[in-house]
Amino acid sequence: MFDPLAEVVTLLQPGASFSKIVSGAGAWRVRRTEFGQPFYCAILEGGCRLSVARQLPITLQASDFVLIPAAYDFTMTSLEPMADEDVDTPPVEVRPRDIRVGTPGDKVDVQFLVGHCTFGSPDAALLVSLLPQLVIVRGERRLATLVELVAEEARAQRPARNVILAHLLEVLFIEALRSTTNTAASPGLLRGLGDERLAVAIRLIHEHPNRPWTVAQLAKEAALSRSTFFERFTQALGMAPIAYLFSWRMALAKNLLRRQDDSITEIAQRVGYSSASAFSVAFTRYTGLPPARYSREGSLCE
Repeated sequence: MFDPLAEVVTLLQPGASFSKIVSGAGAWRVRRTEFGQPFYCAILEGGCRLSVARQLPITLQASDFVLIPAAYDFTMTSLEPMADEDVDTPPVEVRPRDIRVGTPGDKVDVQFLVGHCTFGSPDAALLVSLLPQLVIVRGERRLATLVELVAEEARAQRPARNVILAHLLEVLFIEALRSTTNTAASPGLLRGLGDERLAVAIRLIHEHPNRPWTVAQLAKEAALSRSTFFERFTQALGMAPIAYLFSWRMALAKNLLRRQDDSITEIAQRVGYSSASAFSVAFTRYTGLPPARYSREGSLCE
């Protein structure tokens, strides 16, 4: 079966650059501005609260895992509330990658693993737009096992520690994205794939991006009326069906242009345009660069 999520993850080229274990005691609050970096948090024991920009606060408990593909402003706090006028708690590094927050001397009541991912793709922003803004995974045994392995490796000082951590965190990222069962996800590809009717249409878009799809055709494949399909797709993925099709075509086109294996005419046909000129107009409008120039500049950046 065709796998749209695998395609997106492959193009993203996920990796891991940083992780640390944080222990909290008493009342504490830490705010961060991460400039769109992918952020994850796994609760090892206890509980805390996470507030992400434009999202309601979330209470997290042991074994919960949160992934934010593009984190901007977010705040983590103790379950014990702090007043708005209280000063934020400065994190203290007690040893490498081991952070303490809260009241010194108090018993630790929460411990969590936090870190950042990296995306190797120069078009990460486009691909991330197809993913949910926020993924919360609860009760997934495989993910919990991975978190335990990462935490154990993060605490240890064994040879090749950073190499092992990088690979474990990459697997953790992919496992979190594909854990669509029992996953609370904001609108995006994961929620769409969790709907068996919409999943049919999404797979067809990814498998045959060159076809001249219409909303009516996709609705028929999903065995839904046109209006029901349009509304359900838009609510689940956060964008209309043809907008999603266009975004995916552009993502594929960018990747093909950087590889420089095909001519612009061939690429145009592969992503659903009847002529190189029609493709060039659409691509230039979307990226601000004509395909030929994007191909030259993209290959120089690799």
